[in-house]
Amino acid sequence: MDTWYTKSLGDGMTASMPSKKIKNVFLRSFHAGGIPPEMAVFTRLESDGRLHCEVMAYFSPAAKELAKAFDAQSCDRPSRMGLDLLAGDEHSWSALFPELD
Repeated sequence: MDTWYTKSLGDGMTASMPSKKIKNVFLRSFHAGGIPPEMAVFTRLESDGRLHCEVMAYFSPAAKELAKAFDAQSCDRPSRMGLDLLAGDEHSWSALFPELD
């Protein structure tokens, strides 16, 4: 299985700035790479029992170089439940989560 990457973007109030930065850098690589459907960044609000939610970014394996540029850590593929597409093509859903189509 290919390695995914994750990074905390902070709480829901402060995550917009790092989200915008990731999206802007992503789009340059995405277009230069020919808009591959397997290249995407997803986000999800997670609390893990804490009082405040934390926005987590999940970089697909094809976004490895971007993930490393943002010091993301390797992780298992996230479950699709609750994910939002931050950057990438809508076809990323079926390319990266084919069992749910």
